[in-house]
Amino acid sequence: MKSYKLLDSGRFMKLEQVGPFRIARPSACAVWDPVLPDSDWRDVDAEFVRFSDGRGEWKIKNQDIKNPWVIEVHGIFFNLKLTSFGHLGIFFEQEKNWLQLREIIGAKQSKGSSSQENAFRVLNLFAYTGGATLFAAAAGAQVVHLDASKGSVKWARENAESSGLTSHPIRWIVDDVQEFIEKEIRRGSKYQGIILDPPSFGRGNTNQAWKIEDHLLPLLKNLRKLMADDFAFLLLSAHSPGYTPISLENQLRQVCADLANANLKKKHNDYVFESGEMLIYDTQKRALPSGAYCLLEVRRNLTPG
Repeated sequence: MKSYKLLDSGRFMKLEQVGPFRIARPSACAVWDPVLPDSDWRDVDAEFVRFSDGRGEWKIKNQDIKNPWVIEVHGIFFNLKLTSFGHLGIFFEQEKNWLQLREIIGAKQSKGSSSQENAFRVLNLFAYTGGATLFAAAAGAQVVHLDASKGSVKWARENAESSGLTSHPIRWIVDDVQEFIEKEIRRGSKYQGIILDPPSFGRGNTNQAWKIEDHLLPLLKNLRKLMADDFAFLLLSAHSPGYTPISLENQLRQVCADLANANLKKKHNDYVFESGEMLIYDTQKRALPSGAYCLLEVRRNLTPG
């Protein structure tokens, strides 16, 4: 089954091969000129055109693309379709993060128990159509998948069904992220892994406002209260202007400063911060920046120090 390839980028656009379809979409970071000729860019099945007021619409040349289609990414199947925002139902720049999650969770699972009492629990917030959820579940984690959009959660469940993961322990929740976290703190819930990819702006399921500049840092402080004693990772990513890899890492370091300070005394754990740009490489080996991430991973040292 055909998957994904970034063919070219430039003039604030990207040219993609997504399964059987060739698509052109806006890309704010593509500030250079394309490499491929204009004829390649014209030969597309659909193009998303952005207007000056921020809205946009699809210009469709191949009517077959109006129907949902399926692609495979490392064994996980995604049901794709054209959305009114210019999205397809997947963020391909997250591929590296998904593979890292699979590796981290798989390593922890191989050392631990798969019993209910010792389950590796992962919380995925702003979880959209479930890419991180499905990679985590396939690696053996019990996952809480939360998004404020009922439609996105339904879409994620369809992806789980296509990927053969309906029997895996995934809780599908439609709720406001901030309200849910406060309830989890009161319940005393704990997680070994936390994932979040917050938007710049959004609304909760009962119209609660979310603004990343106002709400992200308080949310991270609350998430610190949900970290289990054997906490393994937190993956934070963002696509908002100003939220660079260093800014994300600075926030995580501030929120988790007590962990690092405790580590200096105990010398049993290594708290490793990895931050960078999320990149997609085109057929010319040129990288297209597509957001930022920071991964906090706890690597436990079993040798007494």
